[in-house]
Amino acid sequence: MVQHPRLHVIPGGRDDRPRVASAEPGRESVLPQTVPPRREPGPQPVPIDEPLWREALGRRFRALRTEQGETLVETAGRAGVSPQYLSEVERGRKDPSSEMIAALAGALGTTLIGLTEQVVRDLGRPRPTAIAPHRRPGPAMLALAA
Repeated sequence: MVQHPRLHVIPGGRDDRPRVASAEPGRESVLPQTVPPRREPGPQPVPIDEPLWREALGRRFRALRTEQGETLVETAGRAGVSPQYLSEVERGRKDPSSEMIAALAGALGTTLIGLTEQVVRDLGRPRPTAIAPHRRPGPAMLALAA
């Protein structure tokens, strides 16, 4: 049975494996795929909970804006963006372009370099933990309003 030549041409599919010429004309054989090395048992590295750049940048924008006593509407108006967009940037929900970062930095009275240095300093500071030191982790009781 002859199959259409494009039936098995799928990225990552059967035809992506390396082939070797066979002794018989017209026949090829597929090289066996390599198996990834086994991980040795033992302690695994603990992933570090690093913030995303957009989150650190957003916190810095909000800190600058609140230090100056400005509202979202005032800062967004000077930067040429909507207050909703600025709010999303400050909350780390949006990843602004370099042009947008420069416009927001200018609206807050700083330069792109100055803003970057501030964010780097912020990233070097220890962050507060999610659980307050005087509270023990455990079940929480929530009150529902009627």
